[in-house]
Amino acid sequence: MKADVQQIKQRFGIIGNNPGLNRAIDVALQVAPTDLSVLITGESGVGKETFPQIIHQNSQRKHGQYIAVNCGAIPEGTIDSELFGHEKGSFTGALADRKGYFEVADGGTIFLDEVGELPTPTQARLLRVLETGEFIKVGSSKVQKTNVRIVAATNVNLVQAVSEGKFREDLYYRLNTVPIQVSSLRERPEDIILLFRKFASDCAEKYRMPPIRLDDEARQLLVAYRWPGNVRELKNITERISVIEEKRDITADILRLYLPNLNVEKYPVLVKQDPDQKIFNSEREILYQVLFDMKKDVNELKKLVHDIMGGNIPMPATADDSPYAHPIHPAAVHTMHPTIQDAEDVEEETLSLEEVEKEMIRKALEKHNGRRKNAAADLKISERTLYRKIKEYNLE
Repeated sequence: MKADVQQIKQRFGIIGNNPGLNRAIDVALQVAPTDLSVLITGESGVGKETFPQIIHQNSQRKHGQYIAVNCGAIPEGTIDSELFGHEKGSFTGALADRKGYFEVADGGTIFLDEVGELPTPTQARLLRVLETGEFIKVGSSKVQKTNVRIVAATNVNLVQAVSEGKFREDLYYRLNTVPIQVSSLRERPEDIILLFRKFASDCAEKYRMPPIRLDDEARQLLVAYRWPGNVRELKNITERISVIEEKRDITADILRLYLPNLNVEKYPVLVKQDPDQKIFNSEREILYQVLFDMKKDVNELKKLVHDIMGGNIPMPATADDSPYAHPIHPAAVHTMHPTIQDAEDVEEETLSLEEVEKEMIRKALEKHNGRRKNAAADLKISERTLYRKIKEYNLE
């Protein structure tokens, strides 16, 4: 390993010896002295936010401003104002002139996190900055210049987003001058135990307790787990075990209680019982599947009722031990369900998921006392998406 890569790890608290991780750090160091745009890709929770800081601190701009912007957390209606500023009176609430991040960070670096969430009009403005260094404030006609280094990051597949028309192709190539791919935790199995020990040690020092330790079977289980939340999930689980468990020696049985997809008591539907059973990845998927099954049952029941009305299916026997001992007369069906039409006019009803989504958002907001950041994380959507849904469903 290069000495400067090891120094960077120590300086920024990066744990691990995976070749992919070392390569990403080395590329960041190589590109830092230039002004080339960098696009950092990787799954959520892998630690992409560290690399823009490495680039900035090892560049000629290190004494300039460093501004990190979460593009997914800014509402679509205000993101242009946040990035490029606005003139007084340019929109309702614009009570004074305001400088945007590109003006404030002149001579420095801007980190655009979740750049894949940018609205299309904002993408066009960003492209102009990248090509010419020019921007225009919201509500102004004056062209301003800025000298800013842009580092972007995303967990979205931008190539797919381009093909679907959700992201500008020209902007993608401008941002992707130097790509840096950050490996997921499951691609770094040799680093999992090192990270666990680091997080356990930090938690023990913070709360003045002995650090937790894993036995051999628990270590094997920890490495074998898929870690969908990557390093962030590993840190959360390590801290949770450290605080909750009284025993400092952690067995595989104890560890299983904290790995969501292995927790049989809390998530019984996530444990495969037979080869044909469907495995669900979230409570939302379970809810949707239940609703679709309900829809199917309702539609089958409606067809059966209409077939009975048309005389296409004979009425069941009326023996005393039959569940249909008192069959429903076709004429009575209209009384029970006056909205049922003739069979040829019936259209299958689909159960709207909008109401389900609205209720889930409402409950998430109640659970977190209106804190949108926490609610968005709970729902696994960006803050900007949550903001848009709140407006759409009038949940203000």
